[in-house]
Amino acid sequence: MLGHHYTHTFLETAVASVNAGCNLELSYGMRNNVFMHIPQALAMGNITLQMLRDRVRPLFYTRMRLGEFDPPAMNPYSSLDLSVVQSPEHRNLSLEAAVKSFVLLKNVRGTLPLRARDLSGQRLAVVGPFADNPRVLFGDYAPVPEPQYIYTPRRGLEMLGVNVSFAAGCSEPRCRQYSRAELVRVVGAADVVLICLGTGVDVETEAKDRSDLSLPGHQLELLQDAVQ
Repeated sequence: MLGHHYTHTFLETAVASVNAGCNLELSYGMRNNVFMHIPQALAMGNITLQMLRDRVRPLFYTRMRLGEFDPPAMNPYSSLDLSVVQSPEHRNLSLEAAVKSFVLLKNVRGTLPLRARDLSGQRLAVVGPFADNPRVLFGDYAPVPEPQYIYTPRRGLEMLGVNVSFAAGCSEPRCRQYSRAELVRVVGAADVVLICLGTGVDVETEAKDRSDLSLPGHQLELLQDAVQ
């Protein structure tokens, strides 16, 4: 609310928020956040003790339902160890979720899904700044991934056992420098081409919005060259 000039101070913001029903803050830091001013607001009479109790009650009710106050023996997660991290069962479940989450907007002539038996003897090209760059495949607030568990489009397609060639065209999503000759050479020799474009957190993230919906840098040019 400060950024939108609805209030002028953290104290005003705390009062307005609590009175509006807000009971949880994504704070700036323990020494500098809005709800640290609640005691002052209470002392000044801007909010009441009963109002604070009403705001706090659902928070603790939720925490109790989540088991935060249960003895460790009652928590099924307390028995887990690092062996479950990246376990085959969890990786298979992640793969299933990824497969089922794809949305195919237009499948001309039934091109997809690609199957190894249909690609026998064909040359496959995967191009674009997102084709083989693990770092750019994760969105905002993503965990720090372990490289050996990341399957880029190029790595995944190579598992089909077919002839796969690759050209990034751009080394990063902003695509400030574009190698057209490299892309044309790889695409021109392929029977099937997959183009991997997008934005990524280098281009847009929280507090860093795009000014338009265009592909960054030379990505549109890359796409047009690949199609032509």
